[in-house]
Amino acid sequence: MCPAEKRFRRVRLPILFFALVLVAVSVLVVFFLTRHPISINKEFDWAIGIYEGDSPLRLSPMKTVINPVIKSSDVTDVKAESVADPFMLNSGGVWYMFFEVMNSLSHQGDIGCATSQDGRHWNYQRIVLDESFHLSYPYVFQSEGQFYMIPESNERGAVRLYRAKSFPYAWEFVANLTSSAYADCSVFFTDDTWWMFVCSKPATRDELRLFFADKLTGPWTEHPASPLIQGNATKTRPAGRVLLTEDTILRFSQDDQRTYGREVLAFFITEISRTNFGEKEFEGNPILGPGSKGWNRQGMHHIDAHEISPGKWIAAVDGYRKHLTVRIEH
Repeated sequence: MCPAEKRFRRVRLPILFFALVLVAVSVLVVFFLTRHPISINKEFDWAIGIYEGDSPLRLSPMKTVINPVIKSSDVTDVKAESVADPFMLNSGGVWYMFFEVMNSLSHQGDIGCATSQDGRHWNYQRIVLDESFHLSYPYVFQSEGQFYMIPESNERGAVRLYRAKSFPYAWEFVANLTSSAYADCSVFFTDDTWWMFVCSKPATRDELRLFFADKLTGPWTEHPASPLIQGNATKTRPAGRVLLTEDTILRFSQDDQRTYGREVLAFFITEISRTNFGEKEFEGNPILGPGSKGWNRQGMHHIDAHEISPGKWIAAVDGYRKHLTVRIEH
């Protein structure tokens, strides 16, 4: 027997053994996957940050904090996939932030609350509103000494108004403001009138409507110029609190044309009455957009700005990043 044949016989058995092991492992993997399929999903990880600036139109990440200030892992009372849509209020020197918590067990949004003594460093508290349907965009505000919230309840088929029984942790349903399903309802009061912007096509996010009322609880009447915008997803879905200053009214919208939640745009309302409406887009748009890296690298779609002293603003914002997850079905 030649030396080459001897060498071949010495390595043949290990090769054969390795091949049998590989076949056996492959069979076991196929057997496992037929009973426990693996799914690879693209997840959208939303989180909340704090920005600052000399104007709600000129904001940047706050230098004294590490964003995001609230993320899904901060939620302690439910298993959360993400947090988004932050709205803030200051009461008694304490900041309260309300936001959507995407519950990964119920697969619907609940409303969570966090508190801060300085608007910079936040502590998650708990879920304050949980319904049998999806909630998000918890538009909180004060009126005549009462705290109110209008969370998006599009899944319920109505715009629902809540009042705080015991602020900030207990809320009660007051009334349906409309009997139609609208997204991201944003209210404000001026000229003895309540006004409400809504996105009336949540699926396509390309139609903006306007309603008005004498009282917060209604009845609400659609404006004669409504729908204000149709077929344009760049500027129709509300993106946070409507701001009223001494001489301006600002509304914010999501730019959802290319992808959901890409940027935030600002618009000056130049005329608003029960018969007329006019607005002008801010020339410096967008005012918020994706970061170069990190927690908001794919996009931003919300702003809630507050003036804390003359020429000094802070804002709660949100943003997201994408990542892949592997799940084994049982």
